[in-house]
Amino acid sequence: MTDDVTRDEPLVLGEHRFRSRLLVGTGKYQSFEETARALAISGTECVTVAVRRVNLDRSKGPSLLDHVDRSRYTILPNTAGCFDAESAVRTSELAREILGTKLVKLEVLGDPQTLLPDPIGTLEATKELVRQGFDVLVYCSDDPRMAVRLAELGATAVMPAGSPIGSGQGVLNPNAIRITLELVRVPVIVDAGVGTASDVAFAMELGVAGVLLNSGIALAREPLRMAAAMRDACLAGRNAYLAGRIPKKLYANASSPTDGLIAPHVPHATEQPRS
Repeated sequence: MTDDVTRDEPLVLGEHRFRSRLLVGTGKYQSFEETARALAISGTECVTVAVRRVNLDRSKGPSLLDHVDRSRYTILPNTAGCFDAESAVRTSELAREILGTKLVKLEVLGDPQTLLPDPIGTLEATKELVRQGFDVLVYCSDDPRMAVRLAELGATAVMPAGSPIGSGQGVLNPNAIRITLELVRVPVIVDAGVGTASDVAFAMELGVAGVLLNSGIALAREPLRMAAAMRDACLAGRNAYLAGRIPKKLYANASSPTDGLIAPHVPHATEQPRS
């Protein structure tokens, strides 16, 4: 019964289909072992790896990749740390060569302080990577028109920031996300700024296809417990969106039927009480 009620279509990204709509990063954990445990608890099936920050050559020592089961997880390489289109494209090409995947999470950052996406560089890199046959998931601002341009260029998914990377502020501009969902037909995945489980649930209730996060789990006081919370919040938010919330109303609405009841005398606000 429960399975029938909560049945859902998969999240489709390029050639990949995922049951979980939570995408989880692999940085900032205390150890590779903690990373592996958090990923398993989160229920994710797609994990991000910062190509420029990970030892991709196992012959040169311990590598994160030794702790990511490729039979269990799809690796989503990202271009974190790239500040121009050229370096982002080169990093993507390196990831495809070493990891054997067309998937890439494109990040072209504007500056190292805000880590906000550079719009021009992002558009340039997206165009080139799509031309090369990559399935490009693009980290971008929450500007709906930017999302439209990226989708028109052939992006596999657009990934507007909920708030600045690692800030933990959650989704600051939900209306921008709602408008984006109306304007584009590719998956919209909230990326960056998630701080706790309620942020994930709220994002999913907006109708986004998924949420990508890292610091919200890795930097929590108890990362493994938070991984479980994020997993449950993602599923709860998705089910709430599919179920459809009741409209918000200014006044009360009795939950029990009132048909047939004798209406009590309700004094008007200006009516004097009876003696």
